Amino acid sequence: MTELKIIADIQTDFPEKFGIPRQSGLIEGLRGKIVFRSAYRTAEAVRGIEGFSHLWLLWGFSKVTRKGWSATVAPPRLGGKKKMGVFATRSPYRPNPIGLSSVKLEHVEIDPVLGPVLYVSGIDMLDGTPIYDIKPYLPYADSHPDARGGFGSEVLEHRLSVVFPPELLQLLPESERDTVISILEEDPRTAYIHDDTREWGVSYAGYNILFYVKGDVLTVCGVETL
Repeated sequence: MTELKIIADIQTDFPEKFGIPRQSGLIEGLRGKIVFRSAYRTAEAVRGIEGFSHLWLLWGFSKVTRKGWSATVAPPRLGGKKKMGVFATRSPYRPNPIGLSSVKLEHVEIDPVLGPVLYVSGIDMLDGTPIYDIKPYLPYADSHPDARGGFGSEVLEHRLSVVFPPELLQLLPESERDTVISILEEDPRTAYIHDDTREWGVSYAGYNILFYVKGDVLTVCGVETL
């Protein structure tokens, strides 16, 4: 069997897993930069790629530490207590820790040192995530408007209302404010922990956003520079 090779790494503003959207495409403002490894830094390898608006990325869950695998997992969106079959979920705890994301290709830049660099948006990956393959998204084959979403459709509309005091919001660059609010609306908390007194923190773009949640309202209580 041919060895699975890492062809590139993606640079994002997420230094840790907590706070990363659970699916790609949920937050369009989240951007990443795909840098190919030296053996694949050739413009010929991406010839024609700019003709596609979206790409599929196959990547590795590089921070998964659990050994072995289980036939069932507890999806976060179901509260972390109800179990489903691992192949009926997108859990990172799988026989092979491989992720799949659909991202938007913003543009391609040919760097004199790094070769072709792909700028993408709608990411759901940790900074430094290894990428195994890149394929074009084909609307005629990959889009299924009538597809059933299973239990995932039942929780699709779950959002938190975010209260972000103006004096704290101003501590963030204006270009990042809407994106941070979108991250918080997705409820980044650990699914099975619902403690109204607990303070949480999301690290993003050089800042740690502190917050607490009561009911369906998330209130930001601090912004720290990392």
